[in-house]
Amino acid sequence: MTISWVIIIFIQMKDSSAAPRCRIRCFEPEKVAGIRDRLAEEEAQIARFARVFEVLGNRTRLRILRALAREELCVCDVAQVLDLSIAGASHQLRALHDRGWLHMRNDGKMVYYRLSPDALRQVLQEGRIFLEEGIAS
Repeated sequence: MTISWVIIIFIQMKDSSAAPRCRIRCFEPEKVAGIRDRLAEEEAQIARFARVFEVLGNRTRLRILRALAREELCVCDVAQVLDLSIAGASHQLRALHDRGWLHMRNDGKMVYYRLSPDALRQVLQEGRIFLEEGIAS
């Protein structure tokens, strides 16, 4: 067996372990163009839910939502429950509040948060519909 055959066999072995892929650039250009057009039309909705899922994909924020689903807490108590700094808790609470998922109230120097279940339920319902109709259909 010559060196060139050994190299070819090695390359083929290496390619067979790689993920499958097409060997041409585009097989169905009309189909691709149609899908690109539909995705472009849905871009605002895709971007919106990407932001929603990004926020919900954060473990700390999910823990805050679960804690506040049980009862209203001040920022310092949220920090204690989750073993965060007050600044860290405040930052996470602000991200959730800015999306309308939490109610906030001031009581002197204390700031309290509680879950806004209707707002959260609404965005979760919209996200479910978005996924079911667009992806899991």
